[in-house]
Amino acid sequence: MLDIIGIIFRIPILIQVFKPIILLSLIALYVVSVLKLNKLYVLALIFSFFGDVFLMFSGELYFIIGLISFLIAHLLFIKIVINQTQKQSISKVIISIIPFLVLFLGLILFLKDFLNDLLIPVIIYGLAICTFGAVSFINYLSIKSRKSLLMLIGSIIFITSDSVLAINKFYNSSHLFEIIIMITYILAQYLIFRSMVFKDES
Repeated sequence: MLDIIGIIFRIPILIQVFKPIILLSLIALYVVSVLKLNKLYVLALIFSFFGDVFLMFSGELYFIIGLISFLIAHLLFIKIVINQTQKQSISKVIISIIPFLVLFLGLILFLKDFLNDLLIPVIIYGLAICTFGAVSFINYLSIKSRKSLLMLIGSIIFITSDSVLAINKFYNSSHLFEIIIMITYILAQYLIFRSMVFKDES
């Protein structure tokens, strides 16, 4: 909340202090919430933390490093979901992929003229996060549980957050977009966390 207040009222010190604390708090909360740690998830949170920190700075280099950090985090999320997913039919896999592929292609086609040298890195990152959404959908279709639903919703909100971030950075910068990006990002990370700890809840 303090980070979001810092964004709304343009108070840099609040953002600089409390944005990094978001993921550190989530890591601490996860550690005390489960009996057995999922090391892949802990690593995903650590790389998300690094992504948050690097994206706080301006400049293309910091953006690329932040992008790489979140790319690694999403690859770890993908691996986590795949480990939970039961074998599915080709038809369900195709059904799961199509909406995320359409979204990915639409966003890239919309932004391609504004990406310049970052076109390839953004395409790679976009494929990764849409894959995260697709495997989460496959997982939900295979195991229709609250746990898999939380992961699916979390991945969709994460995609929403990153899509707005891309539009804000490359097409039309807006203060409202900055607020939406952070609110959806925090919500996405929290829903993924809830999915990861759900089986340990009574």
